[in-house]
Amino acid sequence: MDGTATRPVIAGMDGTQESLAALQWAAKEAVRRDTRLVLFHACQFEGPESRHPELPEDSELLLEHVYRWNQHAAELARGIAPGVEVELRIRLGFAADLLLAESLTAALIVLGAHGLGGLRGALIGSVALTVAAKADCPVVVVRGRSRMRGPVVVGVDGSASSEQALRFALDAAVARGAPLDVLHAWHEAAFLRFGTRFLARATAERRALEEQVAGWARKYPDLEITTDAVQDHKPSHALMRAVSGAQLIVIGSRGRGAVSGGLLGSTGNDLLAHATCPVAIVH
Repeated sequence: MDGTATRPVIAGMDGTQESLAALQWAAKEAVRRDTRLVLFHACQFEGPESRHPELPEDSELLLEHVYRWNQHAAELARGIAPGVEVELRIRLGFAADLLLAESLTAALIVLGAHGLGGLRGALIGSVALTVAAKADCPVVVVRGRSRMRGPVVVGVDGSASSEQALRFALDAAVARGAPLDVLHAWHEAAFLRFGTRFLARATAERRALEEQVAGWARKYPDLEITTDAVQDHKPSHALMRAVSGAQLIVIGSRGRGAVSGGLLGSTGNDLLAHATCPVAIVH
């Protein structure tokens, strides 16, 4: 058996409704992967973002509350995924650092879009953003609606990172019995968006995408796969138009347009902040 098959799905927990949404998504994914589910909670006792404002300030009371809350979450998980082994891990320290360490031996990390030290009013929590960008395993940020139907959408750009995203999306679509929409957004200068040169570029981009997908389509003959190459100066715009009704969108962690030194490229940042369905970041 491949060693990755025994790696757990990890759900980041922090006592918020967002983390319960991540728990539900992670529990169903553990069933699909036939692996165990780990509920991971990081406790931090110092700093303005160290704990939920409604939790007790005393450290012993905090740990007791955290344990009780996670026991409740574990029971919810067992109800969603009967037969799946559920493990609680409560650790002291910074959530992002601890989750990055956990990513070395995890199959997948699932987080809520907020919580885990997120600032009020922020579009995406700082922990979710950091873990999505730096984890050693794929990360799913649960935001918007978690739909049971609809296609899996993957954005590709020809980079090695997007090829890994395509592989992840293929497996996700097969596991869900869902169609796969493969989208490539390309950009042309405004003054070249007319005439034969533009048409030639559009044809070349479409053919390149079809060639990239063709080999995978032969490996998944029963999977419904559609491809679309569109001209858009921001790939995230094209992807967000495509995810209406989707149950999952998948992108690579570092596409060709990634900015050196940034956590994620602009596409990843935009989707994590605005997508209307869960977002998977594949490394």
